[in-house]
Amino acid sequence: MTVPTARAVRGPERGTGGLVPRFAGRALNLLYLPALAVLGVFTLWPLLNGILLSATDWNGYSVERAFVGLENYLRLFDDPNFRTALGNTFVYGLGSTFVQQVIGLALALALDRAVRGRNVARAIIYLPVLVSPVVMGTMYYLFFSYNSGGLNDLVIALGGQRTAWLSDAGVAVAIIVAVNSLQFVGISMVIYLAGLQSIPTMYFEAARLDGATAWQTFRHVTVPMLQPAFATSIVLNLIGGLKLFDVIQVLTGGGPGYATNSVSTLIAKMYFDSQRAGYAAAMGVVLFLLIAVLTLVLNTALNRRRLEQL
Repeated sequence: MTVPTARAVRGPERGTGGLVPRFAGRALNLLYLPALAVLGVFTLWPLLNGILLSATDWNGYSVERAFVGLENYLRLFDDPNFRTALGNTFVYGLGSTFVQQVIGLALALALDRAVRGRNVARAIIYLPVLVSPVVMGTMYYLFFSYNSGGLNDLVIALGGQRTAWLSDAGVAVAIIVAVNSLQFVGISMVIYLAGLQSIPTMYFEAARLDGATAWQTFRHVTVPMLQPAFATSIVLNLIGGLKLFDVIQVLTGGGPGYATNSVSTLIAKMYFDSQRAGYAAAMGVVLFLLIAVLTLVLNTALNRRRLEQL
């Protein structure tokens, strides 16, 4: 058997017309440049521009921009509307994440079994993910509407009175969390289904032979083996909940008053309604840092927990 030489492995030398030597061994592969250009134009440049904009007093339309430094950031701490929006953002993010994990895992466990119609059930549960949040929000707005909403019609049919569900801040926040969770619970279900189907059956067989109950098997076999699925699902759901915008805008518009705003909807109000683009940019930077820090901390904690269970 002939062992290929180093020259044969490397391919043709420069000048022989081969394309491989032009790229092999270089620190920067030129094939990455188009992707890096797109990332720079549509992600890095808007981010840097937003940070610069947050240090100005600008109405969003005029050419002149007055530099104010950190004044916009300092003003955030004295803004009750921003504090309310920030608190709501945590509620939307953490609340939606918790609900989606519980329901998504329960659905995955139920539909992982060989039951009739499970493929149809999976498709139906995942279908809302494909619907625009604006459409989903409009559907639920019509359902919770005061005058002609389906829920109030049902209450009246049962002998009750009409209720302004979306006019109460606490109830409206809970409705927003529920609507967002029900729309995207299919993502968690699919992630957990993939995790369940990747667990070798020999672990369950060993637990059965050892006399483990269903709860013990779930706690000591299923949950540890689902750690990567937990990490993926929790991070994705948390990011989506923290930057929630569409459903809030359609259901309540941030009202009553500013009571149900998230930071995202408040940014839109500051920019387009109040024409305070610099102040809105400062909110955007704070929201970006919040999501980045929480994602980093959560990823670190989940990865550490997974390594401890190995």
